[in-house]
Amino acid sequence: MTHLLAVGGSDAGIAAALRARELDPTTDVTVVLADEFPNFSICGIPYWVSGDVATEASLAHRTRADLEAAGMAVRSSTWASAVDVDRRFLTVTGPAGEEEISYDELLIATGAEPVRPAGVPFGEQRIHLLHSMTDAEQVVDALELLPAGSRVAVVGAGYIGLEMTEGLVARGFDTTLIQRSAEVLSTLDSELGSLVTAEVRRHGATVLTGATVTGITPGGNGQWRVATSSTSGDAEGTFALVVVCVGVRPVTDLAVAAGARLGQGGAIVVDASMRTGVPHVWAAGDCVVTHHRLLGTTWLPLGTTAHKQGRVAAENMLGGSKTFAGSVGTQVVKVFDLVAARTGLRQHETGHLDVSPLTRVTVADDHKRYYPGAVPLTISVTGDQATGRLLGAQIVGQRTAEISKRIDTFATALHAELTVDDVIDLDLSYTPPLGSPWDAVQVAAQGWERAAAAANQATVNQAGATA
Repeated sequence: MTHLLAVGGSDAGIAAALRARELDPTTDVTVVLADEFPNFSICGIPYWVSGDVATEASLAHRTRADLEAAGMAVRSSTWASAVDVDRRFLTVTGPAGEEEISYDELLIATGAEPVRPAGVPFGEQRIHLLHSMTDAEQVVDALELLPAGSRVAVVGAGYIGLEMTEGLVARGFDTTLIQRSAEVLSTLDSELGSLVTAEVRRHGATVLTGATVTGITPGGNGQWRVATSSTSGDAEGTFALVVVCVGVRPVTDLAVAAGARLGQGGAIVVDASMRTGVPHVWAAGDCVVTHHRLLGTTWLPLGTTAHKQGRVAAENMLGGSKTFAGSVGTQVVKVFDLVAARTGLRQHETGHLDVSPLTRVTVADDHKRYYPGAVPLTISVTGDQATGRLLGAQIVGQRTAEISKRIDTFATALHAELTVDDVIDLDLSYTPPLGSPWDAVQVAAQGWERAAAAANQATVNQAGATA
């Protein structure tokens, strides 16, 4: 009987454990996790904080009992500290003290941890990170002690920061969002990001863009004084609570101790089979480098990727030959009544590719205008001007407009290495309440083709004028 040992009880670790039991029910599987929350949806935390999700327990994809019923042992509140590669033992410290657990194959799925910017007094009351279920419990407990209308600051306007801002506004807090870049959601081009910034402000939150937090100090009466610096000058405000969401970094200590190498972003180097190069040691999820179908090797921590990598690792740990097909970086987020999505590359991200990138932004209705409720979609398409190859897309529009379906169309095209013209030829569904004979995706692709033709003609004309 094979004994698979997974360190990490989130997406990659649990996906691997379940897949192993699915492929071979005789496999002995143990999952080691440092907290008490196996298989919880970290992505759902802001919605529990906001009250959209009624209970913390609702965020559990599966309960501990479910996992044990699936045939795996779950070792919670257990910290893995060392790997004896030769003997194939993992040293852990748990409720019973330090011990060794033997394994035949070891999966390191330790994920990522939040970045802790300098100058923030973490550990003090009402100064919070938001990454784990423990973090979420602390934030919810703190918010419940604050009177309605209290001022709350969110530092960082990525996906979690935006979702938290929405949740705090919904709970009646006077919320300020502080973002270092010129617009919120810096994964979008500024033209589309500005639409999201405006949406946050429209719902009553204060948004400070181009602002860097320079210090957080006591402001008296349990308040915190947050100082910021920007091109428009220095400023400060006083807040009852501060939530910091400025990104993550891979957790790799265990893998490094086992002899694994680190690559992009400080993440663990793995091949397409999720091998680390250390005998019988595998890795998957937010702690490992990612194969990107356009960029090659990068680090891009996403839950969807972690699930896939965990399944690949499990199959190969049992002797299979599965490979991770790669990511194109597809992401989507709801921000109040808008949805913002992206996939592939933005123009400035294509630098190392042998392409001539061209980006065109098109505004198209989500469905036939004569049917009530049509709303505009702002769609950015990036392609190679020389070959027509699709390189990336971004969409911002109303929540009702099926943004995720449309970004998935672009993601599928990227996965298949289609051209922009191929997207125009796709046989997409149509009915007046939901779309048009030419879907908005295809209208944007046609807009890009016209821009590319004009740019190519301008190049020809310029060459002729200088001949």
